Amino acid sequence: MSDELSVTGIECWGHHGVFPEERRDGQTFVLDLCLGVDTAPAAASDDLQDTVDYGSLVAAVKAAVETDPVDLIETLAERIAGVCLRQSRVEWCRVTVHKPDAPIDATFSDVTLTITRTRGTT
Repeated sequence: MSDELSVTGIECWGHHGVFPEERRDGQTFVLDLCLGVDTAPAAASDDLQDTVDYGSLVAAVKAAVETDPVDLIETLAERIAGVCLRQSRVEWCRVTVHKPDAPIDATFSDVTLTITRTRGTT
């Protein structure tokens, strides 16, 4: 059994996409993270070392998005899940990648992909 720790609305700038203009110009990506973490040890100790330091995790996730462009948000989401699961206290993660400025010739509000990964599956 695990608790859920969420950080939502993380804004990043990346150069991901299949079109040359996406790679050249870049665009905003917004991330939502939900992490399966046993928070009982931290609650008992009141010590940051007994939980996930979400400030450091967000910095690592932003770095993963803002470097090394890929074509697909599927690849990007998998990369982000890997960053989350490298945290020893994270048992599973749910990652949503929002691509609100995707090059679609229609009025729309957002494109999202949500994946769930468990330790040992990425």
